[in-house]
Formats: sequence, C-alpha cells, structure tokens
Amino acid sequence: MTALLLRDLRGLRRLINPARLQATVPAWIEAVTAVVARYSEFSAALAADFYDGERDAAEVPGSFTVPLADPPPDEQTSSSLRWATKDLWPRDESEATVAQLEPLEVRLEAAFGKADMATQKLVTDVGRETVRQSVRRDPQAVSYARVAALGACSFCKLMASRGSVYATAETAGRDANERFSGDASVVKFHDNCHCGILPVFRGQRFELSPHAAEWDRIYREYAQGHPGDQLRLFRRALAEHDSNPLPGSN
Repeated sequence: MTALLLRDLRGLRRLINPARLQATVPAWIEAVTAVVARYSEFSAALAADFYDGERDAAEVPGSFTVPLADPPPDEQTSSSLRWATKDLWPRDESEATVAQLEPLEVRLEAAFGKADMATQKLVTDVGRETVRQSVRRDPQAVSYARVAALGACSFCKLMASRGSVYATAETAGRDANERFSGDASVVKFHDNCHCGILPVFRGQRFELSPHAAEWDRIYREYAQGHPGDQLRLFRRALAEHDSNPLPGSN
C-alpha cells in the first residue's frame, strides 16, 4: 500500500511549478489531500481484513464487525503538507535557516521527502486506528502489541519489546512518561513509521518474537532503571549489541 501511495504522490509532483510556487503549491496540496483520503479508506479496509484474520486464527467465539476508522480531516492533511513545504518560500537572508538558504531545487526535493513521510503516516494511522478501535470494542479482545520491523528505529524497537501491554494509557506507560496525553497516546508513531498493531484475544498467550525478545533483553540489561535516560541508553546499546541495528547507527 505504501509503495502504491508513494507512486501516486510522486506522479503529482509535476503539479508544482518552481517558477510559480504561490499559484501551484495550493493545487498540489489539494490533489495530495484527495489521494490521502482515498488511500485512507484502503488502509482501513486492509486493517479490517487483518483483524478478521487474526480473530479467526484465535478461534474466539461470536461474531464482530470491525469499525473502520475515519480518514484524517482534510485540514490535518493540508496542515502537514504546509509544514512539509514551509522552507520553499523566499525569506530574508538574515532570518532564514540553513535549510531555507539552500537552492530551490534542493528545498523542493526536501519538501517532497517530508510530504511523502507525513502522508504515509496519515494513511497508515487509519489502519492502525481501525485495529485499535476494534480491540477496544470487541468483547473477545484483551489488548494489543506493537510490532516493529527489524530495521526499525530505537524508539519503535523499545515499544515493540514491551509486548501486549497496550490496553490503556496507564499500562502503556503514561505513569512513566508525562508526555502521554489523550486516548490515542497509548501508541505513538512517527512519520514514515511502518510499525503495526497486533490484537490479542481471550485465551491467547502472547509471546514476543525472537527479535523483540532480544530488544527486551538489551533494554533490561543496559537501560532499565535509569528514569529519563532509558531511550538514550537503549539506543546506544542497540548500536553495539542488536543483531539487526538501524542502518547508520554503528
């Protein structure tokens, strides 16, 4: 899905004329917003199929209709795109950042990269929210776990190593992290994040995957018990001891 989304986004880049930014960037934002809305419906449908499959595999009793999460509001998408393109506009040299002083073609490429990552998150979040809402409403679901790819960042690996604790903000870590706020804060995702949510049902015994168990071991050995410094210590330990380190972390 992400590959198809990025393909379509790159096809829209031609809508921006570097010589006419004021006139063409708004049209590009409008077109990308429409693409995000369409792919968000696709994301929700894929997540519903996934949830149904996991539920069937768990052989839990009763039926359940997966509630599809809504696409992001158009204003949320356009706000993300305005953020992605904020360095395109001319600024006085004395007030400009280093990025804003780059040649226009460099700034434009950077803006497209930011837009790709932001829209990927917007779309994928709809699928993740579909699974999360289902766990909350399904009488046979008890929690969910976060799953991360082998090459995920240190934050995502740490979240995945915690297992199936994601049921409430308290069990996910609000008491240990004052930055947790709002119902959706029990899971945090960043731009270009490919982590997923795995539902856990009554009668199931959740076990960490081998690589997530390794991340948990690394955390407990090198970072646990250091409030406020766990992530930095975990990141350093991963660079030295993880068999699947993030590229460039060594």
